[in-house]
Amino acid sequence: MFLLLPFDSLVVNLLGISITVLFTLLLVFIIVPAIFGVSFGIRKVYMKTLLKIFQWATLRIERGAKEKNHPLYKPYVNGIIAKEPTSLEEEIKEIRRSGSGKALDTPEFELSDIFYFCRKGIETIMDDEVTKRFSAEELESWNLLSRTNYNFQYISLRLTVLWGLGVLIRYCFLLPLRIALAFTGISLLVTGTTVVGYLPNGRCKEFLSKHVHLMCYRICVRALTAIITYHDRENRPRNGGICVANHTSPIDVIILASDGYYAMVGQIHGGLMGVIQRAMVKACPHVWFERSEVKDRPLVAKRLTEHVQDKSKLPILIFPEGTCINNTSVMMFKKGSFEIGATVYPVAIKYDPQFGDAFWNSSKYGMVTYLLRMMTSWAIVCSVWYLPPMTRQPEEDAVQFANRVKSAIARQGGLVDLLWDGGLKREKVKDTFKEEQQKLYSKMIVGNHEDRSRS
Repeated sequence: MFLLLPFDSLVVNLLGISITVLFTLLLVFIIVPAIFGVSFGIRKVYMKTLLKIFQWATLRIERGAKEKNHPLYKPYVNGIIAKEPTSLEEEIKEIRRSGSGKALDTPEFELSDIFYFCRKGIETIMDDEVTKRFSAEELESWNLLSRTNYNFQYISLRLTVLWGLGVLIRYCFLLPLRIALAFTGISLLVTGTTVVGYLPNGRCKEFLSKHVHLMCYRICVRALTAIITYHDRENRPRNGGICVANHTSPIDVIILASDGYYAMVGQIHGGLMGVIQRAMVKACPHVWFERSEVKDRPLVAKRLTEHVQDKSKLPILIFPEGTCINNTSVMMFKKGSFEIGATVYPVAIKYDPQFGDAFWNSSKYGMVTYLLRMMTSWAIVCSVWYLPPMTRQPEEDAVQFANRVKSAIARQGGLVDLLWDGGLKREKVKDTFKEEQQKLYSKMIVGNHEDRSRS
């Protein structure tokens, strides 16, 4: 028993030295650079190395599949089928033109009109524009994280060994490192904002609050090995405005907040999130709502209006879609934040799925599972575009303004602009959508009757 003591002591010493060295490396190469907003370029070298490995693996898979006569599945780009926008009246006239000898503007119902609705129904089933936006974006190349080709089979020993090595690196090295960084960032955020909250209101408190938030968000960004490219920084949101962005992931917040200062808007939570919220609001005027208040639209609008009218307060960060979309599209913006009358600063966020899928499918994964998937990805790579500020035009209502902002974000981010409500992620299609199509067809028939009676 006593003979084992020197060995135990050696193990403890080695463990202590390893932890000290690891913490020192974290402090010198990650935490301190994050505090000052500098980078040694290690993440970019890491990203370029991964790209070369992915390219080699994809070529090897394609060659192996060709040798074994296995067809490779190549999905459409982003899984989207582009369609030319046409009206109900135009399409029905086209059907009548090809299948009927009657005049195209005949007011009577024709049996061939049914084929329009049948075709639309089948198209919707085969190419659903809504539910496909809530599933992971498909890749044509292998990123050593999953088998993205549906019939991918064993190719070679080298590929299998490479995949196994990737699992070891991601789970045994990157995951513990990222958890340590995330714990450091969150702990500093709670501690720092709590301490700053006790200071009297003034420039000193405002300065410290901004830099504490910025420092902690940058550490959290490092915890995801996030490589972010910001474009057009001269358009960054300013005090008294509202920043609106497309929404793919909960980490959209830290992606944006690691490059600027924002006041957050959201529902009050319990648990760890509640602790963070209570600490943050002591140092900065974030806008948190009780669960019962969220559905009170006049109250929400009043609180937001009061915030933006004070030009000394930080810009509000809002995601008008209200839910996460899978990095291929932008769905309907809720009009609430566009009714206030403040200057809107649009921001487009686009993730590169080659290194890890940032989309959070909240219907499939809980927050813990999602964070584990994120922290075991290779990296989070994305581009952020700050668009010129936009204001509501005199002839525009809130819905038209929201759609104009949404179109600008979709165009800049290379995303598909959809009119569907993201709430369909969890709800059935409202009857009003079906009634709208019925009214359009009825108007076409009845309108022609009215035109004929006038003539």
